Amino acid sequence: MQKEVMFAGFGGQGIMLMGKILAQAAMDEGYEVVWIPSYGPEMRGGTAYCTVVIGDRPIGSPIIKSPSHLVAMNGPSLEKFAPTIKPGGVVVINRSLISGNSGRDDVIEVILPIIEIAKELGNVRAANIVALGAFVARSEMVSFEHLRESVRDEFSRKEKLIPLNMKALDRGKEAAGAE
Repeated sequence: MQKEVMFAGFGGQGIMLMGKILAQAAMDEGYEVVWIPSYGPEMRGGTAYCTVVIGDRPIGSPIIKSPSHLVAMNGPSLEKFAPTIKPGGVVVINRSLISGNSGRDDVIEVILPIIEIAKELGNVRAANIVALGAFVARSEMVSFEHLRESVRDEFSRKEKLIPLNMKALDRGKEAAGAE
């Protein structure tokens, strides 16, 4: 078994952090994991994306042309990467910045007002964690409990942020219609 997800958006949206947290959760579950970050010319405001590959045996190549899933946090990312997603994959779309959809009828679209949900929680910077919660809830790429543990670990040096990020995960899961 091998599954891949691409997280894509612009610099400053926490794209790399989403991938890092998912990769850690997958490692905690005993999977083989590859996390490949990619930045555009500018870190903040430029294009940013990363790919996370998990498998139950060694991963032959970290380069993936057609990932299983996509989390698109802005329009250019959706336009560029949605056509490459494998049929049956999950595509999470940030409706806060993207007015359309993937244009695909062979993927599972999860279209959510991610930034608005984060604002309701009191911090727009939690939008990436909302998106991550929605993605994992629908894709079941890792268990939600391992995801929660990874988020706790990631924010362990900033303990005051843990409750906000736990709420963000749960709100993402809830908004995605997962139980």
